[in-house]
Amino acid sequence: MQLNGVRLDERVVPVPTSISHSAQLKLHGAVGGDSVPHSASYAMPGPEDHHAWRRLRAATDAHYASRLKATRSEVTAQTTTEQIGTATVHVASPADLRNSEIVYIDLHGGAFVFGGGDACRDSARGVADLHGVRCYGIDYRMPPDHPFPAALDDCLSVYRYAVQKYGADHVIIGGRSAGGNLALATVLRAHDEGLALPACLILLSPEVDLTESGDSFSANRTLDVNLPNPLMSANRLYANGADLAHPYLSPLFGTFTTAFPPTFIQSGTRDLFLSSAVRLHRKLRKAAVVTELHVFEAMPHGGFGGTEEDGEIAEEVARFLRANVRGMPDRSAR
Repeated sequence: MQLNGVRLDERVVPVPTSISHSAQLKLHGAVGGDSVPHSASYAMPGPEDHHAWRRLRAATDAHYASRLKATRSEVTAQTTTEQIGTATVHVASPADLRNSEIVYIDLHGGAFVFGGGDACRDSARGVADLHGVRCYGIDYRMPPDHPFPAALDDCLSVYRYAVQKYGADHVIIGGRSAGGNLALATVLRAHDEGLALPACLILLSPEVDLTESGDSFSANRTLDVNLPNPLMSANRLYANGADLAHPYLSPLFGTFTTAFPPTFIQSGTRDLFLSSAVRLHRKLRKAAVVTELHVFEAMPHGGFGGTEEDGEIAEEVARFLRANVRGMPDRSAR
């Protein structure tokens, strides 16, 4: 028997009034006159076209740089750049370092191909300022020159160093999008290699299923104005021929036990990766892991970008960290 899906008539999904006015403006501004997201017009190269990927990365880095210039003066944390094992790490220290015994390992997003360099450094500065602790922003190696498992090797190298320096119960690992994938995969691999697990895990719009098997990959396609199309070409570029279902590539398919660290998961009802967040939350709950799933109304992948809702995410993360990491500063008192 052939199983059919649901046929939808062509329609325009309106910007909802149930979200903040600033979020409504973000959704409205992200689409063109034909009501299709601007970002939907950018096609990714095939995984074998390495020259095209390098050109796309250069263009994306320039775009990131122009966006970051406007917000760079808002953060005060200072950075140094160090080499830890195989990894380049931007170490950000806030002006009001509240607890020098805690470190937050921040893993940037960008489909495993983008988001390094200045964007990675500025992300680490923002995390350090937000939480009042030192942040290690891992500028992990990326394809096409460094496919899997280079990025994961870098993350594990830094995690191993952080455990030795701070103790696992004082290490937080967080990541957005592809960084969420690496954060979760790092913990799975650390477990497999007999390392103590971190105090807490923060996953924001995590890309934890590179097979793209969940419902939202179809239901939210194009509706997600930040990530309207699947990333299969980038996934295959990163995997470099490895099985996309392997837990180190798609950590959603990993094995979780009650020893797994408390995990915060965030997504949105329009996030292309919503299904991955929902499925991960259910797996962790079944394993009796302390976990929270926060799904925001009409939010696309990666958030709205500076709205009241994005502020709520930051507050929820800070609360979760205070509840699960001994000695975590109270950011409300800053």
